[in-house]
Amino acid sequence: MKKRLFGRSTAVCLCFCMAAGLLAGCAGAKKILPGEQGPGKQPGKEPAIRLYINETGETKTIKMEEYIQGVVAAEMDPKWPVNALAAQAILARTFTLKQIKDKGGVPKYNTDASTSVKEFQAYDQSRINDNVRQAVKMTRGEVVKYKNDYINAWFSACDGGVGASAAEGLSYKKEETPYIKAGVEDGCLSITVPENVKWTAKFPLATVMTAVQQVTGNDPGDINADNIRVAKRGPSGRAETLKIGTQDVGGAALRLALGNEKMRSIYLDKMWIDGGNLVMTGKGYGHGVGMCQWGAKKMASEGKTPEQIIQFYFKDISIEKEWK
Repeated sequence: MKKRLFGRSTAVCLCFCMAAGLLAGCAGAKKILPGEQGPGKQPGKEPAIRLYINETGETKTIKMEEYIQGVVAAEMDPKWPVNALAAQAILARTFTLKQIKDKGGVPKYNTDASTSVKEFQAYDQSRINDNVRQAVKMTRGEVVKYKNDYINAWFSACDGGVGASAAEGLSYKKEETPYIKAGVEDGCLSITVPENVKWTAKFPLATVMTAVQQVTGNDPGDINADNIRVAKRGPSGRAETLKIGTQDVGGAALRLALGNEKMRSIYLDKMWIDGGNLVMTGKGYGHGVGMCQWGAKKMASEGKTPEQIIQFYFKDISIEKEWK
């Protein structure tokens, strides 16, 4: 499973028409993608997208559902329950269409998507199995909307048992995200791996100083036991702001600067100085916003449908079928 911070701000009004892929501008028209339901319209046809293969530098045209299979296989363990994989498919499809609608896909390659987790979302065709194929097929064309627009389809590996708001977990304030169920408790810690229940990480103080400078633009000065603490905790208890030396630094930004695989979350328990290191303990893995993958696995194992899983983590949303 690979993690990243999803979230895209709303762009200027665009129109998308079918050409060699999804995109062709039509100034002044309503933003409707091929296959998207307009007012009073029935589901359309499955679109194709232009996918940039970062590993080889080639571009290929691929049907949307085939692309979603590769995303689901990369983002979640393909051996997990089909309904968890299917919930992931709904979010992957939603993210893809929102990114294309708001950002034009990946403009630097003139494509609708890329296989880079940093540019778009993870993709690994080699991991596709029958579970993944079934999960994508059973949710074919399904996307999540809030007030007739695609949501920011956020997810994380393990939310530590409690979901975060976008402002808390991601420091995301570009637009309102009232559809996120902040504070929802999913019991994921009862089934997740030990390193998500409790983790410990050490960072050399020189590394911490560099990270703080990178985030704040200021030198934090001497970092010692007297000037490190959680300055502000968000509603779920996450470290929204940290005091490091002389600087207040956002927890989400510091995690990225230190490495989000080492500083597994901002759901911190303790911090202290040990020799020349800053030591942290915490729980969870990822930003904790939106769907928790381990929570989805738990609910799928309990018989919840993909749609019920999505509705557990998001509120006031509709799950709509964009194409047959």
